[in-house]
Amino acid sequence: MNFSTEEKTMWLEDWRRSGKKAWSYAKENGLIPQTFVSWTKREHKAGFVEISTPLIPPANTTQEILIEKGDMKIHIPVNLGRNELLAVMEGIRGAL
Repeated sequence: MNFSTEEKTMWLEDWRRSGKKAWSYAKENGLIPQTFVSWTKREHKAGFVEISTPLIPPANTTQEILIEKGDMKIHIPVNLGRNELLAVMEGIRGAL
């Protein structure tokens, strides 16, 4: 079955809100898992992630990098160590 861009967007938004793995979500919703996973990868490549850091942080706050994609917001302290940053990135990859 072919889906319109609007339908794909609806499925992808619902999947993100579900917090489930793409493969599981597709199976539970009667979608072909391989096709659905390819939608998530295509969207990821086509999309962008906005990264913003304050030029001058407010007093008494920790400097951080903010990553936003859709409904997801990730705050990463700028003084995060290499191993901690790798763990964060691995967690993000697992969520997709």
